Amino acid sequence: MGNKVTHAEMDVRVGGRFRVIMHAPDGGTNDVSGEYREVVPGSKLVFTWVWITTPERESLVTVVLRRDGDATLLTLTHEQFADEAARDSHRSGWTDVIDALEHLFA
Repeated sequence: MGNKVTHAEMDVRVGGRFRVIMHAPDGGTNDVSGEYREVVPGSKLVFTWVWITTPERESLVTVVLRRDGDATLLTLTHEQFADEAARDSHRSGWTDVIDALEHLFA
């Protein structure tokens, strides 16, 4: 992982937008934005995902939170990729994010 978020804007409402800029350890910059399609406080977010470098390749992210006793289960689905390489790259990135969340809240 190792990306450092240097800018984040979020207007979390249906039709609202977000933008996140991250800097990678190798010096690269990652700039992603999107629009919130569904917002259910405490349980669900659906939003588009678009890299500034490939705006024609919009994908869709769904995050669902569900109580499980004293814990919360998080299900993240990212779909509508342009190709398998994009899918695999995002799988790796999201896995790093989920692992970091797990350590943070353990």
